[in-house]
Amino acid sequence: MPALPFQPSPFFADKNRAFWNLQFAGWGGAMLLRAMSALAGQQDFDFLILVVIATVTGFSISLILSVIYRQLINRRPLVTWGVTAAALAAAVALYAFVDGWVLSLYRPDNTTPLVQRLLGYFYLDLTLLGAWSALYYAINYFLQVEEQADRLERLEAQATSAQLAMLRYQLNPHFLFNTLNSISTLVLLKQTAPANAMLTRLSSFLRHTLVAQPGGKVTLAQEVETLKLYLDIELMRFEERLRTEFRIEEDASIACLPSMLLQPLVENAIKYAVSVQEEGAKIIVAAQVLGQRLRLTVSDTGPGMGNSGLDPALQLSRPPDRPESTGVGLANIRDRLAQAYGNDHRFEIRSPRDKGFTVVIEIPYEPEQAPEKLPFASPARQGTASTRNASDQHAPAGRPIGTKT
Repeated sequence: MPALPFQPSPFFADKNRAFWNLQFAGWGGAMLLRAMSALAGQQDFDFLILVVIATVTGFSISLILSVIYRQLINRRPLVTWGVTAAALAAAVALYAFVDGWVLSLYRPDNTTPLVQRLLGYFYLDLTLLGAWSALYYAINYFLQVEEQADRLERLEAQATSAQLAMLRYQLNPHFLFNTLNSISTLVLLKQTAPANAMLTRLSSFLRHTLVAQPGGKVTLAQEVETLKLYLDIELMRFEERLRTEFRIEEDASIACLPSMLLQPLVENAIKYAVSVQEEGAKIIVAAQVLGQRLRLTVSDTGPGMGNSGLDPALQLSRPPDRPESTGVGLANIRDRLAQAYGNDHRFEIRSPRDKGFTVVIEIPYEPEQAPEKLPFASPARQGTASTRNASDQHAPAGRPIGTKT
């Protein structure tokens, strides 16, 4: 039998309704308990009238106390508890007086002194109103703590989103400067066609980055598409010196990750591997799924950090950037990973002494949808500049690209 599409709302979603529900349930339970006690004590049935009167009296007094407590709950503790004690004492005295007076009307021949009857009712009424007062403050303080926790959580989410946006906006200033410089040079040389093509690709890339949410996530397939737009621009600057290869598993292509996560790593590789060598370098972007983890690897065949004096083994926990680096690229990635995943991520660099530089990232595997429903690359992206540069390195859309690592 299918379950009904019913989703209960929180009890305190409507505080006014919750208050009245608790009032009727609490005082109704107290009346039932006193009535059963009276019947168990072999009282007459007309004694239940006194029970009803006592319950209505307590219900009414508690309403007056709720108005007083509402004004006291946010005051200084000394004022709150001092006035609460005085109000509770007056309320209990009034409650006991009404009970004693009603009992004297019900039994006019009762010879028990009034003061003794008042003291007998005082302890009973103090228990009821004291428990009611304690419950009132406990529930309201609990709700205030919950509201403050929700407010703090929202503020933390806003702060995280703002910090992610700030980290995103740190990206690409050097890239944009170099690209505009190259376009300016082409214009001065009157090479209008390449300048126009470069400007068009720059516009497409910037439009792509502006559409994505700064703190949002995209699939790896979408991230690679954005990365190819960036490589198309750089390819016009470096031509055959820039060689790229993508090795993306099909399962990895649907994984979600922070947008613009790989672009700073590729930009770093271009800056310190391609631009510093006359023969250029090859950049390899790989992705594979290892159990419940997604491993991303960006490597190049540049000079690496062999002469920097660093240990060639894995450099863990905030490794330095390459020599003469501003430190923005890798530090930016580390900070974004920390904001998005906390400690549930892995960031490493590997640089043999002879040649090469590799960045390895592992994050939780979060697929967007089934692999067969999301092809890796759209046909519209085939035939771009980067694809023409290495047509044998890209597989058809919807299939794994390159070899599995």
